[in-house]
Amino acid sequence: MASDVTYEIGGRSYTGYLADGSGGKPSPGVLVIHEANGLGDHARRKADMLAEAGYVAFAADLYGEVADTLDDAMKLAGPLMTDPDELRTRCKGALDVLRRQSNVDSDRLAAIGFCFGGSAALELGRSGGDLRAIVGFHSGLKTSRPEDTAAIKARLLVCLGDADPLIPGEVRDAFMDNIRAAKLDAQMILYSGVGHSFTNPDAERFGVAGCHYDATADRRSWAAMRALFDEVFA
Repeated sequence: MASDVTYEIGGRSYTGYLADGSGGKPSPGVLVIHEANGLGDHARRKADMLAEAGYVAFAADLYGEVADTLDDAMKLAGPLMTDPDELRTRCKGALDVLRRQSNVDSDRLAAIGFCFGGSAALELGRSGGDLRAIVGFHSGLKTSRPEDTAAIKARLLVCLGDADPLIPGEVRDAFMDNIRAAKLDAQMILYSGVGHSFTNPDAERFGVAGCHYDATADRRSWAAMRALFDEVFA
């Protein structure tokens, strides 16, 4: 069962996408956070896949609109990336929508995100959100508040292409240094020769260099996520 869900945060209206695969019984809930262009087919497809696996998935809307061009996407994502309080507020609002669903077991929650959405999921974790797992696919890793990483309660998984020009080795290393300092349970999986946006068949839509879909990395990263969920939701 799938439907759009309209909700408000700070007096502004947002419309997310709920895919309920619970079959009417208490089930884990997974927050799905979109890429920089906003909530579109990609995040909705992933929510549907989670529902098919028996989860209740809520694809959040962090903008209240969708970007048609790369410039528009940067105008929407940029201010949130420089204002972690606002980004966390919107993520927490979306998580509350998921938590309130009648078939969601509120003690078994996770968040996943793609590119910008991966960054957002990590910031939700840094806000102290009650999550068992956070998964980032070709996720942004930088944060303006690395000291808040110690507040993350979830087990972490980030799946990245080692040829991703947007998330180079030094950024990956800095992220892992921060994770180790916070003594978190985390995994980083690198896919050789794979670039950015590898989970999205429409990766080349905006013409950004280094963005290419990779079916093998898409499949393997999803399987890694499912394995982590099996572990944390058992």
